[in-house]
Parts: sequence; C-alpha cells; structure tokens
Amino acid sequence: MYIGPYQLSNNLIVAPMAGVTDRPFRTLCKYFGAGHAVSEMMTSDQTLRMSKKSLYRANFDGEIAPISAQIAGSDPFELAEAARYQVANGAQIVDINMGCPAKKVCNKLAGSALLKDEDLVARILDAVVAAVDVPVTLKTRLGYLNGHENIMRVAQRAEEAGIAALALHGRTREDMYLNTARYSLIKEVKQMLTIPVIANGDIDSPEKAKYVLDYTGADAVMIGRAAQGRPWIFREISHYLATGTHLAAPNIQEVKDVLLGHLSELYDFYGEYSGCRISRKHIAWYTKGLRSSNEFRQNMYKVESTVEQFNVVEDYFNQLLAQGKIMSDVQGEQVNLLQP
Repeated sequence: MYIGPYQLSNNLIVAPMAGVTDRPFRTLCKYFGAGHAVSEMMTSDQTLRMSKKSLYRANFDGEIAPISAQIAGSDPFELAEAARYQVANGAQIVDINMGCPAKKVCNKLAGSALLKDEDLVARILDAVVAAVDVPVTLKTRLGYLNGHENIMRVAQRAEEAGIAALALHGRTREDMYLNTARYSLIKEVKQMLTIPVIANGDIDSPEKAKYVLDYTGADAVMIGRAAQGRPWIFREISHYLATGTHLAAPNIQEVKDVLLGHLSELYDFYGEYSGCRISRKHIAWYTKGLRSSNEFRQNMYKVESTVEQFNVVEDYFNQLLAQGKIMSDVQGEQVNLLQP
C-alpha cells in the first residue's frame, strides 16, 4: 500500500490515540510489525504549540519513516499553518482529525463535530492540501448522528480535494465507542473511491482483521485499543494474513521483557515525574488478566518513582515466573498463568 510516494511495509496501521500513541508506543508497534503509525492529535492552536504536552507529541526523533503527524482544529487557516509547522518539524505525512468523539474536542467544533458542517470540512481539506507538499490523509467517522451518516459525500469531497488516503472508523460520533463498528459503509466508500481506504473500529484479532479486509475490500486496517498492552497484535495479524495459522501467544517472559523495555523508553522520553505516571496505564494494560494482577495494580498505583515502579513490575513478573516453574515441575506440564 502507498500513501503518496511512501510504500508501507504492510497494511497494518496503528491508530492515533490521544495519550497513547506517543513515540515510544509507535516505535514498539512498528517493531512488532505495524507498517505505519499516526501520531497523537496535535492542536492547530498556535498558542498551545510550545506547551510541554505539544512538544512531546511533536517529537519524531529517530522514528521509523514515514512519519505521520495528526492535526486537529476547526479553522482552515490555522490547520494549514499547523500542517506547514509539522512538515518543517519532520512530518512526511499530515493527517487531519475529523474523527475524535471526545467532548472537549467536539465542543470546540473540531474532531468528529466537523461532520456537522460539510462546507467547513471542504474548506479545511482544500486549505491543508494546498498548504504542504506532502501527502495529506484524513481520519473520520461515518457521520455525526446515527441515521444521518454523510460519509459518502465527505469521502467524495476528500478525494476531490487531493486527500491521499482515508481512514474510516465504522461508528458515528453519537456512537462514541459504544455499540459495534459497522463496516457496510466502509465497503461502499471503498467501492466509490480510487484513493486507499483504511478500515478502523473493533479490529481486535487476526480473524477480525481478515474479515474486515475481505468484507470491505479496504486497502488496510487500523488498530487502536486492541494494541494497548498488546503491541504484538501486529505480529499476530501479519502472520495470520500470510499463513492462515496462529502464532503462539507471548509467554510471561516475553511479556515481562517487552513491558520493561517499554517502561525504560517511557522514562527516557518523559522524565521522572511524567514517565512514572504515564507508565501506569500501560502497566495496567499489559497485566490485565494475569494471575493476582488486580492486587498488583493497586499497589503499583501507589508508587511515585520510576525506579521503584520498574522494580515493582519486575518483581511481580519474577513471582509469576517462579510460580509457573514450581507448578510445572510438580505437574510436569505447561502452566497457565492467567486468572482462572
């Protein structure tokens, strides 16, 4: 699959997720086989451009190409300026956010709230595409309200504006993340457009990825929440699409190694205070379903330093590994360390 001149290594893409898809997470997902990753959304508001949070989000140092920066806002001029700024900052692709359903975004008439105003959508698309000499992509939803899905018109206008690829979440803004993603309109959009279409929403297993690709005819799938604490999902899907067979799930030792490596990258990236706090949600995702994990997490949340946090996580996994060895020695069989 191509986005403009850039050929992706495969058709598995990491969805942009606020507070999640920072550079360490994107790098990890690419290591496990994601062919592309889009940054967290960055506001087009120039007054916030130099805030600490914005600077973290716009840090692409050493990232595997192509680098895609997502921008969010509601003013065509400001979004065009934001696109130029991100290209000067190293972005090779600019992505426009018209899909975020969060109240604080939609209340500013940004994200999926833009779908209520198709004229504004068109002016934004034209302004951003004209502002930069790199591919511009669009991430959006089926519409704002159920029963009033307008994605067919928005998608057609996006292609006319010169959008290089369209990522489509199979829900409306009204759905938020409830109900189930609908793929029939994604299929219709793919049949109508000539640019690449990327299907997004509820893709959480190799089988689901194959189903969505087959049903919609999409050029790629975009995976978000299912990769939280499970970056190896890209490896699993890639293997299944290529062979029709499943890879074995990672064992406890590999989960430990991946998590500790991820923590080290987060600490280096964010520093002591933020690194410790941002890591908590990742630790919770990685340990979900493991034996005695709820008790572990309650204790882990109380830790205030990166050194102690790292040690607490390492000790927890060492205990799991020791329990598994003792039980396997006694029973002579492989041990399931998941909760019964």
